[in-house]
Amino acid sequence: MTVAVFPGRFDPVTNGHVDIALRAASLFDSLVVAVVDVPKGSLFSTGERVTLFTKAMEGYPNVTVKSYSGLTVDLARTESAGVLVRGIRAVTGFEAEFDMALMNKRMAPEIESVYLMSSLEHLFISGSRIREVARLGYDVTNLVPSHVAEALQKKFAVG
Repeated sequence: MTVAVFPGRFDPVTNGHVDIALRAASLFDSLVVAVVDVPKGSLFSTGERVTLFTKAMEGYPNVTVKSYSGLTVDLARTESAGVLVRGIRAVTGFEAEFDMALMNKRMAPEIESVYLMSSLEHLFISGSRIREVARLGYDVTNLVPSHVAEALQKKFAVG
């Protein structure tokens, strides 16, 4: 059985993240979506990000969502994962991903990094861009799952 880990900040989860997760879930027996616990600087708390991604993965029994802190390769070992899945949107992200893959390989030679190219319709979507335009009032309903769009509207509601 091949277990894969898809790590990320997912602040917030976007349709691009969901697309990568679903494609990875179809390639591997089990997928762990690993939401990194960042102590500050996120729009959504770690618990909120886990809840939002969990709801997006409802109906996919081979996908679990959990938070973690520390090294991703340590989480992969804990989960008995042989694969780290990453999405890549453009050439601009390649250098950082390449460096990360080399460091992960150095720390955990038994774990492979697999990169899935973003689907064309999601190439321009990033969590930081979603946060920016949602904060400025743009309707992001078609860029994130509907429950995430609602959560963003609540975060940025003028009260």
